[in-house]
Amino acid sequence: MEVMEVPADDVLLQRPWLPVSISGCQLLTKSWFGETAYRVLLTDMQGMWEERMETVDIQSRAQELNRRLRAPVKAFFSHLCEVVQPYLSGPAGRADREAQISLDRRDDGSVSLRLKSELAGLPFYWEFQCTPAPVALVCVQLVRPLLVMSRLLQRQVDQLGGLLVRKDAEIQDYRENGATLSRERLQTDAFVEPTYREDFMAKTLPLLSSEHQDALGFDDDLQQLYATVVAHGNAGKRKRSEVEEDEPTAAVVKEPPAASGSTEPADRKQSHNGRVETAGAKMADRPAVQQPSVTSDPAERPTSKPKKKKVGLFR
Repeated sequence: MEVMEVPADDVLLQRPWLPVSISGCQLLTKSWFGETAYRVLLTDMQGMWEERMETVDIQSRAQELNRRLRAPVKAFFSHLCEVVQPYLSGPAGRADREAQISLDRRDDGSVSLRLKSELAGLPFYWEFQCTPAPVALVCVQLVRPLLVMSRLLQRQVDQLGGLLVRKDAEIQDYRENGATLSRERLQTDAFVEPTYREDFMAKTLPLLSSEHQDALGFDDDLQQLYATVVAHGNAGKRKRSEVEEDEPTAAVVKEPPAASGSTEPADRKQSHNGRVETAGAKMADRPAVQQPSVTSDPAERPTSKPKKKKVGLFR
């Protein structure tokens, strides 16, 4: 059976965090679905859970949950993707009305997403068994990008504040030279950064604290900023890896050549008592390792049994 590897963290890192609501629980999800493999991340800002599944594991779980299912993974995996992806795509996703999904928190700290749909006229069940994610994964997928985003936004605020101060100085110069506004409603107060910051915190922070659902999500601008930060980080990793790969090659090229007057091989050395030792002689002193010979007898090969004809996905 062909096995498809689940992608590395860098591939999943490029996926956006999408806000979803399952069984009344507000979550941020990030998922990747391949041909016969998938990976899912869930977080409620109090914990993070993940699941990685490949072809063999998907086949085993499908048979456990659907006893009458007798089909390869490719025959039903596309149906699973079509049914579950709308639930993991945020409010914009259109979920199948006939499909049902529920969330269950277990005592061991794991989270289970149970899915029920219909395949070929019969019920089809699936369960995402997400276990707590390690701290390193949480830092890579969420904490580190958020820290970079906060630094970028802070620098942007500082630059905008400096720009407002210069604009106020320019407007004051116009006024001192006799310029006046044609409309009084366009007049603004001078920008004072400490006063603006205190007023902003006093008015905005209570609103964010009361809006739990919106506070967990990323809007379009933050999603674009997240993607830009991740892409820049991946480009830096690729550049550093290329430099590390080039360093051993450069060391080999700079190795000085052997002396032109020497006619003996490099592995031959003259001992103090006049005997010549070679690498081949040292290897000859070692006991030879006998490798077992493998023979195949056509008579011993098991005869292939005729396969039963299967009809449809279920039997």
